[in-house]
Amino acid sequence: MSSSLTKGLRRSSARPTAKRASAKTAKRVAKPASSLPKAKRAASVKPASKKVTAGKKVAAKAKSASARTKKPASKAAPKSVRKTVAPKKTVVQRVKKTQKVAAVRAIRAITPPPTPRPPTPRPPTQDESAALVAFERAHKEFARGRFAEARNQFRSLLEKYSQVSEVAARARTYLAIAESRLRTESILPRDADSLYDRGVIELNRGEYVAAQEMFERALKREPEAAHIHYGLAATRARLGSIDLALESLQRALDLQPNLRVRAQHDHDLNPLRNDPDFDRLIFSNPS
Repeated sequence: MSSSLTKGLRRSSARPTAKRASAKTAKRVAKPASSLPKAKRAASVKPASKKVTAGKKVAAKAKSASARTKKPASKAAPKSVRKTVAPKKTVVQRVKKTQKVAAVRAIRAITPPPTPRPPTPRPPTQDESAALVAFERAHKEFARGRFAEARNQFRSLLEKYSQVSEVAARARTYLAIAESRLRTESILPRDADSLYDRGVIELNRGEYVAAQEMFERALKREPEAAHIHYGLAATRARLGSIDLALESLQRALDLQPNLRVRAQHDHDLNPLRNDPDFDRLIFSNPS
């Protein structure tokens, strides 16, 4: 009995100790983290959950890749860098440059500016070409002193091609002259000598067309007069009819060879002097 009592006492005494031990451990666990040391406090705090979603992982990878590929910012130049100053040119270099500039200016002063190209002329129309041909035909009759025929042709030209303004204006001028000549035919002298004298007056006045008309009229009345042929040659030379002038001069020298002396110094024959036939007629010995 005593043994059983002792066992009971032991059991009863053991229980409170167990309770006390559990209370101590509970107090130890419930002790706030702030009262613990720093090393224990860090060990006691559990880290946050490391679970990351798939989207966050992708964003983190992209951010790390961009950080790796990003170029480092260029370093700013240090303020201590000195400014480079170009070396000054020597006297010889400055003289050479001055001479070069002077040579270029001299070349530019000598070289003439480029001449502008003239505009391309417009080809004449069909009416303009026909009007020019008709005018040349009428002018030939006018130059020969056939004023009646020239008047008719100029009138026909104006009727057909009055829209060709330039040709029509010239035709009107010659038509007025031809009509004026025809009006004075009634008062012209009738004999050859008077007509010759009138022709010489017109030649000296510079009225070469009228002078030619007078000489031609005089030759119709006296065709073998050498002085009239000579006057006609001088008038045709002034008008620029070189071939006709040489023919008239040839005829005058055949009829009267001593006219060669006069022809050598006659200014009215100057347009013929560059022609080789003129030299043959004037300076060759008469046969």
